[in-house]
Amino acid sequence: MKTTAKSGIPSENTLIDLAELFKVFGDSTRIRILFALFEREICVNELTSSLGITQSAVSHQLKILKQAKLVKSRRDGKQVIYSLADSHVHTIIDQGLNHIEE
Repeated sequence: MKTTAKSGIPSENTLIDLAELFKVFGDSTRIRILFALFEREICVNELTSSLGITQSAVSHQLKILKQAKLVKSRRDGKQVIYSLADSHVHTIIDQGLNHIEE
């Protein structure tokens, strides 16, 4: 993390990147998808069924989550299987939950 010399505040580019990351968490559908991925890897069809939303909506939200490096995917035959990118994603959500429950 780059910081400015005088204040210890991260650089403007770092702050912009951080703000963009937090924007991704600003949609309840994306949060629901992340919660589903806490349990296990899952494909779009299963997410559609379990969350009760359309395939196009799930795919759109997964694209945003993937661009933000919060989820990753792998191909299994014709299906694409999604999972959390790393343990930081779970930590961010857990910290947010702890904050709002206090």
